[in-house]
Amino acid sequence: VTVLIRGGNKMIVDEAHRSLHDAMCVVRNLIKDNRVVYGGGSAEVSCSLAVSAFADTVPGIEQYAIRAFADALDDLPMALAENAGLSPITEVTSIKARQLAENNPRLGVDCNQIGSNDMKDHLVFETLIGKQQQLQLATQVVKMILKIDDVIMYGGYT
Repeated sequence: VTVLIRGGNKMIVDEAHRSLHDAMCVVRNLIKDNRVVYGGGSAEVSCSLAVSAFADTVPGIEQYAIRAFADALDDLPMALAENAGLSPITEVTSIKARQLAENNPRLGVDCNQIGSNDMKDHLVFETLIGKQQQLQLATQVVKMILKIDDVIMYGGYT
């Protein structure tokens, strides 16, 4: 398959190239595994609630690290809400409360402001493989940073 991309300048062509590449990667991921999760931050909020609930069962100081991971999961829906011009803290808090009350993991950030937080109504989906890769890469980066901090703390600068 050959795709010809034309644009007014190099920046537009590069952006079209990136968009086409992203779309092909989504198709590749769906061919590998056709499972999807709802987008709009709903998966992250649902995972955050599950991780927080697990932290309640862990004794000792380990629960603080687990809670910090749950808080980090809330950053994506917070960014979505902020970019949509909504109050991020109010929006994410409301979504978390509704997900708990309604037991509905499809509730996410209503970026289009159509009046529904159900991502099924918005038709917003993400591939499960893509979501797993995002979380694994983010976790690996944090673990590498923590290892570097350990080396610096034990070695010192003197």
